[in-house]
Amino acid sequence: MRGRRLVTAAVTLLLGAGVLAGCGGDDGEDGGESAADLLTRAKTTLDAAPSLAFELSSEGAPDSGQAVLGGRGSIARPSSFDGTLQVQSVAGTFDLDVVSIDGTVYAQLPFAQTFSVVDPATLGFGDPGALIDPDTGISQLLTAAEDPQLGGESRVNGEVVREVTADVPGELIDQLLTTADADAPVQAVLSVVADSGQLRRVQMTGPFFEAGTDATYTIELTDYGSDVTITAPPTG
Repeated sequence: MRGRRLVTAAVTLLLGAGVLAGCGGDDGEDGGESAADLLTRAKTTLDAAPSLAFELSSEGAPDSGQAVLGGRGSIARPSSFDGTLQVQSVAGTFDLDVVSIDGTVYAQLPFAQTFSVVDPATLGFGDPGALIDPDTGISQLLTAAEDPQLGGESRVNGEVVREVTADVPGELIDQLLTTADADAPVQAVLSVVADSGQLRRVQMTGPFFEAGTDATYTIELTDYGSDVTITAPPTG
């Protein structure tokens, strides 16, 4: 009987330890940095960067309709962008040279010889210069992430990153990129370089182009603090 009581006590202690360990869920391994803490550090690092390189790609877009399919360029504070956006419209798919400075957006439209001041909403995208703004840009994804959970390590272009999975409100995605259903949350995998705290990749899955049909947007950020000068282009 005494031996049985000892075994029962040992099992109870082990089960109790397991329950306590399970409650720690998002506290990180061995009490280390949690998913929420890692995302907070990544936001601080991103918001402190004077400039960075930006690349956007997509999968699952329909063959017709108006949409931004991808793009790349440089973003500099406080609100400047210089790069190319791949835009799909009823007239076809075009790579548009785009410059944004302090809320004024310039684009070299298809078959045009010079830049024009445009309303980006008419072309299916928002102001790309706002992507670096702490209040309206990419770093919002880090603080708006719901129920963040630490994932495993992976590599982005050969660099070791730590993944965090979370849901992001569809309303925010509608403001930042686009979505066909702002009420539907978007599933996100955020990849952060643990040593530097740099957000390297955000992969998002949700109804971006058609309600009820998932597609994927991927944002990659590199060259934090690179020497970037963006000036307004001449217009015709």
